[in-house]
Amino acid sequence: MFISFISFLTIHLQIYAQYVTLEYVSEDEDLSQKGQFNMNTPIKPLIDFADLTKLDVRVGTIQSVENVKTSNKLVKMKVDFGDFDRQILVGMQGEREDTQEVVGLQALFIVNMTPKKMAGEISEGMLFDIGFEDGIVPVLATPEKPVPNGTRVG
Repeated sequence: MFISFISFLTIHLQIYAQYVTLEYVSEDEDLSQKGQFNMNTPIKPLIDFADLTKLDVRVGTIQSVENVKTSNKLVKMKVDFGDFDRQILVGMQGEREDTQEVVGLQALFIVNMTPKKMAGEISEGMLFDIGFEDGIVPVLATPEKPVPNGTRVG
């Protein structure tokens, strides 16, 4: 589990989808023709275990999703982590036909990031998704079965 977590973090530590101009491909498009999909991406530089332990990654249930009125990319999620709730902004508009499809799902989030103001709203963490950096339509990083909200990864 630890090795897969490190691999997962290696792929996703530098994402902040909110800041990137997104280009999406439909399911029927050939991803290799877009020049975006490349599974032969080099592995990022090694990090120390101490760096990894600084991240507080937890499972949370997405309680609500609403579009941020001043953005054409951001949605505002209310996420339940058991002992606390957080508002997390995610660049999900345009990725999904219906952003409401994630309501009620559990996913992985970083909960100890410095709050960041974007489009007039505050984000108190970051959602982990899979695929964005490889140019494919992202999917949520989710536990294989339900666990209590607030469960830590590691």
